[in-house]
Amino acid sequence: MKLITYKIQNSESHQIGVVEDNLIYNLNNYFGDISLVYMFQVENYQDQIALHICNDDCVKHDFKDINLLPPIPNPTSFRDAYAFRQHVETSRKNRGLNMISEFDQFPVFYFSNHNTMFADGEEIKLMPDHFEQLDFELEFAIVIGKGGRNILSKDADQHIAGFCILNDLSCRRLQMEEMRLSLGPAKGKDFANVLGPYLVTPDELFSKIIDTPCGNKYDLNMKCFVNGELVSEGNAKDMNWTFAEIIERASYGVELFPGDVIGSGTVGTGCLLEINGSGKRENLDYRERWIEEGDQIEMQIEGLGKISNKIVKSESNHSILKLKK
Repeated sequence: MKLITYKIQNSESHQIGVVEDNLIYNLNNYFGDISLVYMFQVENYQDQIALHICNDDCVKHDFKDINLLPPIPNPTSFRDAYAFRQHVETSRKNRGLNMISEFDQFPVFYFSNHNTMFADGEEIKLMPDHFEQLDFELEFAIVIGKGGRNILSKDADQHIAGFCILNDLSCRRLQMEEMRLSLGPAKGKDFANVLGPYLVTPDELFSKIIDTPCGNKYDLNMKCFVNGELVSEGNAKDMNWTFAEIIERASYGVELFPGDVIGSGTVGTGCLLEINGSGKRENLDYRERWIEEGDQIEMQIEGLGKISNKIVKSESNHSILKLKK
């Protein structure tokens, strides 16, 4: 199933629905005033949805009549992992560093801002400092459907409600400055993330599963376009750490909750920082490229749809870079 959160035009109330044959079947008129997070707690909710959309009384909407929201507009938390070895190794090589051995010992993640989620099609307005080496990050994410503590990797895939495309927008200037202090990323990351266009339930990706002793991987092609130009391409199957292993570590000694979002980290070649670094290492005359005002970023992941967002600049001239002592 493809589940969405949305607003009907000229209304502020959030609605949830399931996408079938390019129509949206509203779920609130059947399940009541609940969010997708609460939907996960309904017993056999997918079976009940299937029965509901066959009912003649089911309210339907056309995409042209709604505004998409992130599938989980305000996640209970947002962790972003570092699961693709190619991205990590190449980025370190570009900085003249050897690959770090700890990468192969445990999956690592950081906490980001769960209150800065944007939806597919939404215009993203950023502050001037964010355009100092502004970058995309091509990722995908899971949403936790069943909470738990000390979840073992052998059981962890059963805790996943579904998958979304994730664009982790990054201001590299702010990120690199703060990480010199061995803390972060923080301000370089917390201003905008795109999650969408919908939540794809695991059964939709059954044919794409690569079974491993430590949980499922998925054979999904991943692409990013800037102003229609293909700039990045990879595959989700190249994750060196599975989401099951990431869940195992994330839940150690703490509770995971329905609605928690966990990102995969950047696929190899999945950001301009990596692409620029490799270009400069191979060609001294290479010209760096960053996201600029007015750029349109589109990401496509096989089976998960696509997200597209235009980047614009805020009218404010406020700068934290100018406030440095």
